Amino acid sequence: MDYKQELITTIHDFGCDLGYIEDRLIHLSQQSSTAVLIPALYDELERPALAQIREHLRHCEFVDTVVICLYADTPEQYARAVQFFDPLPQQTLIIWENGPRVTQVLQHLRDRGLDLTRFRGKGRAVWLGLGVASLQAEAIALHDADITTYDRTYPLKLLYPLLEKEFGIAFNKAFYARLGSYPRGLHGRVSRLFVTPLLTAMTEVFGYRDYLRYLSAYRYPLSGEFALTRNLALNTRVPANWGLEVGLLAEVYRNVARKQISQVDLGVFDHKHQGLGNSPDDGLQKMCRDIMCSILRTLTEMEQVVISIDHIHTLRVKFRRRAQDFTRQYFVDARFNNIAYNRHQEEETIERFEKVIERAGEQYFHDPSGAQIPDWTRALSVMPDLREQLRDAAEHDATESGAIAQTLGLSIPQLSVNPAPLF
Repeated sequence: MDYKQELITTIHDFGCDLGYIEDRLIHLSQQSSTAVLIPALYDELERPALAQIREHLRHCEFVDTVVICLYADTPEQYARAVQFFDPLPQQTLIIWENGPRVTQVLQHLRDRGLDLTRFRGKGRAVWLGLGVASLQAEAIALHDADITTYDRTYPLKLLYPLLEKEFGIAFNKAFYARLGSYPRGLHGRVSRLFVTPLLTAMTEVFGYRDYLRYLSAYRYPLSGEFALTRNLALNTRVPANWGLEVGLLAEVYRNVARKQISQVDLGVFDHKHQGLGNSPDDGLQKMCRDIMCSILRTLTEMEQVVISIDHIHTLRVKFRRRAQDFTRQYFVDARFNNIAYNRHQEEETIERFEKVIERAGEQYFHDPSGAQIPDWTRALSVMPDLREQLRDAAEHDATESGAIAQTLGLSIPQLSVNPAPLF
């Protein structure tokens, strides 16, 4: 293994002693508090993945706080969510991100000159959750609510490098193998069929650029699982579009020295799958568009790259060729590992992703600045007690939900999963 080629620290799993790491992390968490943040839609509560996540979190003694940033349409849905997470032994905050109390707090912030009410989606949920979690936690792990392969090694591996002070890590990102079980197949189409060949094509078009090399150093740049320190959480501008993961990597690139960045192997990973969409404004195609706009924006901002329409046309040609080259590699890997692989379908996906490049270029020329939520440092300069107000809103919402739950006859959910010892 050639460690000299690593631009950021890659934490390899050589069959590590997870029992030792868990004991060590429990000890470290008594000195530096930890939190897990999960942005979620109410619909996720009705799927099995989130119930499994909840049951594994129950056994994470090294997690002090769990913050759920929930989008719910009604008070009844919010009440059901509070009941759903009631079995967790950790201090648990359910932020009703679109509820009247949180909305009122954000309106007060708008009245003071900083309008965040116009932002929607996962970006706002992440921003709200990071702020509230940072009130107590020195290290915050974030992951999605739809992970079907989840176990407690995920937060363990994400948080441990940050709390082991001798490592000097401020940001730790997950990588993994995206393999489906039923049927067994390769997933992660946006990463495999868009981002990887796009970065290769961009290097050929724009030359050797540190930012492109930095992105290529991540083994799975689109993973939604990462951990960061409180200081970084408060000084990060969260993207407000579907390019969230790459946009966050751009913020880390701006704010963190390379030696303070790591990535860790979570093994085999799977979650709910998005559709390709029927146009560049829908589904995974929209995600690809926002990702490319984010990369173009950062190249201009940090690398002084002047981008023209000719660059976009050239990128489109080179992307298609590089993506087609990668399909041969995927085909060999799939056949060698007895994994189903539809090469024709992969090529069709590439053709649709190729068309996104032109649309992304048009969007970038129209709006090169993009949409980012201001960092928490700026928000706190406008309203110093903003985090406390949001925490109090969540606590009041949870208290009121008790009466709603009683009216609806809701009971504490039965624990449907009993995780076997992992180590």
